[in-house]
Amino acid sequence: MGSPDSELSILITDDPEIAQLNRQYRHRKGPTNVLAFPMHEGDYSGISPELLGDVVISAETVAREGKELGFSFKQRLDFLLVHGILHLFGYDHEISDDAAMKMDQKTEELYKLIKDINIEEK
Repeated sequence: MGSPDSELSILITDDPEIAQLNRQYRHRKGPTNVLAFPMHEGDYSGISPELLGDVVISAETVAREGKELGFSFKQRLDFLLVHGILHLFGYDHEISDDAAMKMDQKTEELYKLIKDINIEEK
């Protein structure tokens, strides 16, 4: 994706904490599965080009969605981590149907690579 030397911060939290962040920064009510805070936006944009950003994931939602979708906790966590990182690179499924389709395709493509790597390591 063009940023091999970038730094990424990952926070695994719970539903109440991610709901608070969702309300505070996205002005949306309730928990979400993943939030992404790119460092190329806002007050932190000039700090360092190596700082990619922050991804926040709710462990409770990962477990719930994994169970609903028939995936293990690790599989769903990996998928949402890919999803959050794509947000840091500018992908946004909420701006249009076309953008959502592009993000879904890229998420599936990258998740498949991670899944294949995990299988090969066993």
